[in-house]
Amino acid sequence: MIHRWLRFKHFDTVRFGTVEGDKIRIYQGDMFNAPERTDYSLHLSEVTLLTPVVPGKVLAMWNNFHALSKRLGLEPPPEPLYLMKTPNSYLAPGGTIRAPLCEGKVAFEGELGIVIGKRTFNVSEDEALGHVFGYTCANDVTVSDIVKRDPTFQQWVRAKGFDTFCPFGPVIATGLDPAMLVVRTILNNEVRQDYPINDMVFSVAQLVSRISQDMTLEPGDILLCGTSVGIGSMRSGSTIEVEIDGIGKLTNRFE
Repeated sequence: MIHRWLRFKHFDTVRFGTVEGDKIRIYQGDMFNAPERTDYSLHLSEVTLLTPVVPGKVLAMWNNFHALSKRLGLEPPPEPLYLMKTPNSYLAPGGTIRAPLCEGKVAFEGELGIVIGKRTFNVSEDEALGHVFGYTCANDVTVSDIVKRDPTFQQWVRAKGFDTFCPFGPVIATGLDPAMLVVRTILNNEVRQDYPINDMVFSVAQLVSRISQDMTLEPGDILLCGTSVGIGSMRSGSTIEVEIDGIGKLTNRFE
């Protein structure tokens, strides 16, 4: 059964719950550890959506889709390649992606986010999905021409770590089969990306297992699966949407 979890602010109180039609069923306790369903609900129109979780870390994959790898003339990597999105970059659904003060084209990258549900260290592929809480939509925003600006050092974290450069949400959906999902990225009502998750070089289970051999993953951490063909730049005033059936649509403005 699919559940869609979210976090929200109601007046000055931050709460979490599940989406039930146009209402939110309020839960209490710990989203990742036996949350308790209450008898209270609110209309979605009454609340302000927050990021559905506050990750300790977000790790973003590079070159993890066969179609984009082929388009760029790259070989699929022998192991997951990833970088970190810093906490200052986290942005809620409906929030504004702010153009950085430096020069450069700002690109969108619609992606699936894997949300970890329990402490994960050195798990096997067979165990990995049992450590996944659910999935969310994400936009790995990037100033792409910064990456190789200095020939002595590739600036991945800077290019992807500006304030507001990691929108994700609106919910975390549980009970989905990630291999059946399709990511669509829509810029100003025009579909720019439309690609299947089953084209990944490393599956969800492989990503969780292999990365957990490098570092401990904690509940709420997010692994961004990487993106595929159709990446492009945004102009000020644009609306950018990342849509995944079963999860929903993440909408942000770029200014």
